[in-house]
Amino acid sequence: MFQKQIKTRILKSFLFTFLILAVVLVIKIFYPRSYQVAQIHKRDNIQYWNLPTGSRIAYTLIPAKGQAKPFPIIFLQGGPGGFISDRTVAMLAPLSENGYTIYLYDQIGSGHSARLGNIEDYTAIRHKKDLEEIVGKTGADQVILIGQSWGALLATLFMADNPEKVWKAVFTGPGPVIPMRMELADVKAPDSLHLKEPLYTNAQANAEVRNMRSRVMLQWALWFGSKLATDKEADDFQTLLNSKLNKSTVCDTAKAAKAEGGGGYYAQIMTVQSFSDIQDPRGKLKKSAIPVLIMKGQCDNQKWGFTSEYLQIFKHSRLVIIPDAGHSISIEQPDVYLKTIRDFLNE
Repeated sequence: MFQKQIKTRILKSFLFTFLILAVVLVIKIFYPRSYQVAQIHKRDNIQYWNLPTGSRIAYTLIPAKGQAKPFPIIFLQGGPGGFISDRTVAMLAPLSENGYTIYLYDQIGSGHSARLGNIEDYTAIRHKKDLEEIVGKTGADQVILIGQSWGALLATLFMADNPEKVWKAVFTGPGPVIPMRMELADVKAPDSLHLKEPLYTNAQANAEVRNMRSRVMLQWALWFGSKLATDKEADDFQTLLNSKLNKSTVCDTAKAAKAEGGGGYYAQIMTVQSFSDIQDPRGKLKKSAIPVLIMKGQCDNQKWGFTSEYLQIFKHSRLVIIPDAGHSISIEQPDVYLKTIRDFLNE
């Protein structure tokens, strides 16, 4: 009888403990979280396009000074889910003094642009179609594309289908051409380039900030194509993550950019998931006669093999390695960044 009572107590204790742990787990996964991070800052003179694709896009226009050149610049931010910051606007504004009109826009799902109700609509093709409409909005026969990181990938998708619309293209810290050829990650860079590994990695950033809810939030989106967390909570988490990821984009982590609000979490993860559905653009791109400048920081976190593929694809391309700079070249070498682009455009 006594032993039966002991077993009953042990069973009850086990069930109670299990119940408590289950409640804690449910709370950690399903209870909304808040993050003490910077909120999105609204710049003056933001304008909007309502595109036929259904995207409401926020943009900043920097008019050309003096005699305007016929080819405006469209800047394509990295990410996906990146946004246009005040720093980016200030960085590119001097190009207007050379007669270039400049458009900087928040891609759908980021910055001041609209968030989509159905996150499965965030695809690389959606971004490309938005860009096609935006190029039309400029009224120019041809444009100049400056693509940072993922922005370079977006530029290649556009250029493959619209080669006649691009006068020149600049890729800074370009990510791998999609669909990715993963074997290129093992290609070693020539010693003569003196490339260095960044001191901090994206993997370290993710390990530092991810929590149980954010892990489930990610899988929930990928498995079910829906939002476990609101856009506000998800985007705030992205800002927290960016506060760490920014350290992987520089040679000197002390110079990492301070994270600003505006990143689009769902736009990022769902767009990346869509990469595998992309029809390979390489065949079309190899026929391209568009002049392409490829800029790579000495400590760029993108593998050399991915960068070198651009040189193989674009027959009128050149590579410039920027010393003492990482993935985000303009942070550590702003003057060199701007001069290199200006010289290329003014040739």
